[in-house]
Amino acid sequence: MPRNLLTPRDEQDVLVRSLVTADAVPNPTRMRAWETLIRHAREAKLLGTVEVRLAERNQLAEVPPAALAHLRAGRLLASAQDAAIRRELREIADALQGIDTKIVLLKGAAYLAAGLPCAAGRLFSDVDILVPKPDLPRVEASLMLAGYATTHHHPYDQRYYRTWMHELPPMQHVKRGTVIDVHHTIVPPTSGTRLNAAALFDAAIQLPNTPPYFVLAPADMVLHSATHLFNNEDMAHALRDLTDIDQLLRQFAQDSRFWTALAQRAGELDLWRPLYYALRCASGVLETPVPNDVIIRATRKARDTPSSRLTHRLLRHALRPSVINPATLWARRLLYIRGHWLKMPLPLLAWHLTIKAFRRKEEPA
Repeated sequence: MPRNLLTPRDEQDVLVRSLVTADAVPNPTRMRAWETLIRHAREAKLLGTVEVRLAERNQLAEVPPAALAHLRAGRLLASAQDAAIRRELREIADALQGIDTKIVLLKGAAYLAAGLPCAAGRLFSDVDILVPKPDLPRVEASLMLAGYATTHHHPYDQRYYRTWMHELPPMQHVKRGTVIDVHHTIVPPTSGTRLNAAALFDAAIQLPNTPPYFVLAPADMVLHSATHLFNNEDMAHALRDLTDIDQLLRQFAQDSRFWTALAQRAGELDLWRPLYYALRCASGVLETPVPNDVIIRATRKARDTPSSRLTHRLLRHALRPSVINPATLWARRLLYIRGHWLKMPLPLLAWHLTIKAFRRKEEPA
């Protein structure tokens, strides 16, 4: 279809289409489509990413000046955040220099420090690190001495994180305002996933020129990104996270051994189900080139059922960049419930939700 004849449905999908193919970038005269693209990109935290994609394809000249100003602002904001995160990584390294342990960067900080393509233009708000569980007390104490303080003071919140979750309560620096999440594994222990966290540390790769930091091995990085997205209750930035997965798969697939390693690792870490959703959604939404035999194997290993197919349909709706569509709104609500269900068994979940409900009633208006 010619680019100056976009249908209303095309305009709703213009952000996804512009990420996937050069031919889908709206004609400069189609301001309605550009307004939709900019609005959806801002909601999805993808303004900088879109600017990067268009620049790589030499298409910025096709962008109307008003839209280009928004895209460049998004790229500048991402660049400023990159510089801030690099400074924060140096501060964290100084704070933890006396601890003899592996410090593994996760998510956005890992992509940035490792120089991965998905870091370009990406927005993120905190630093995530992974350390062995026995070292948590020393890591937390060192961070507190360096000016980080917990952000969750209620005794129940402290118990929730320290007893049931895979991370400490988030910590925020008292002067800089920066936030760090300290993980000891990548899934909640209450989720029922049989994940050997030690295997993540054994395979972690040390970054050159950035002591003392490590990043997850390529297959583990993809599996963590998939788990973070598809086991999560918050789908507000799902399209950004799926874009991460798309870029990671494209980058790592340049090694012919990657797909075999990814399948093997999914089995070892008991993460076939989130990988199944990641491969289906990435290939279906962003046209990520995934070998057919890999998708078939993931479908078989994840035990494709009516429930998983329904979840996949909800995910496809939730990945839309705007909640104006009622289907997107309801999909995100249902996936919010599912995300909590996956975190803990039903009795514990019922107790948790009851406590949260009573606490909301006690909070001042």
